[in-house]
Amino acid sequence: MFLEVSDISKKGESEFVLKDIRFTQKRFQKVVIAGETGSGKSTLLKIIAGLVQPDSGEIKLEGEKIRGPEEKLVPGHPSIAYLSQHFELPHSLRVEQVLTYANVLDDEEASQLYEICQIDHLLTRRTNQLSGGEKQRIALCRLLITSPVLLLLDEPYSHLDMVHKNTLKSVIQNIVKKLKITCVLVSHDPFDTLPWADQIIILKNGNIIQKGSAEKIYFKPVNEYVAGLFGKYNILNKDHVGVLSGSSVKKELIIRPEQLKLSSKKGKNNRGRIINVNFFGGFYELEILWNDLVLTARTVVAYEKGANVYFSLDLI
Repeated sequence: MFLEVSDISKKGESEFVLKDIRFTQKRFQKVVIAGETGSGKSTLLKIIAGLVQPDSGEIKLEGEKIRGPEEKLVPGHPSIAYLSQHFELPHSLRVEQVLTYANVLDDEEASQLYEICQIDHLLTRRTNQLSGGEKQRIALCRLLITSPVLLLLDEPYSHLDMVHKNTLKSVIQNIVKKLKITCVLVSHDPFDTLPWADQIIILKNGNIIQKGSAEKIYFKPVNEYVAGLFGKYNILNKDHVGVLSGSSVKKELIIRPEQLKLSSKKGKNNRGRIINVNFFGGFYELEILWNDLVLTARTVVAYEKGANVYFSLDLI
């Protein structure tokens, strides 16, 4: 196994920051760690990177134990790169100077890396002349110059506008594809994580409460906490589910807006009244009053507020 996280625990002043965390990652598997603020995401990344000492448990990279700062003189691991939310670049130096200090690559390899990170046009600029997104790509490139095999990214898309966010997404895709580097990414935005992740690990209060594929996490969350991390959802009790789908269930269900299938025809569908319509570019989001329940649905078809709509439930 490429990365093995075994029974990692870390206690803060009064409670556990992380408790009995365990998961594995295959080489080139894209893993996302998600959870609310304070759930332990950043601490877990730092422990994996060898920058924070766990109270118990161990991390292995390609079978070799990663030692924490209490076990070695210089914290960190030479094969692991960690990009913090709070990275810094030297002030007022040219970009090429910043990168030269860390460079162990030949000219051809360095040129390829600059192109992948989309910074080759920035080399003569000074660091105080760069945007936040440009600084972040340079900080990332500086880490990659050391040729790591594992890249840990802590909220890399925070505080970026849409243009720089999309550029960074393209860079990270190419880092995995062209440089053959395995990535673990922490992010709170489902639009950043769902299309990218092979596996998502959900933390709450320092515990893993669910892990699985993006589809499983999105359509079959174990509770409202997980559902809420990845967008809008509806809660249906067993009676609602029975009426909408004709299926009998023993407990309430969490369903996504996409699982309500809309129609303008009555047929075997249920009728509701549209009480609100929001346009999001690629789709419309409707609030539908059905009996005493307000449901959220998504559609690419335009409906008018106040209109009646018929719908059914698609249990994925």
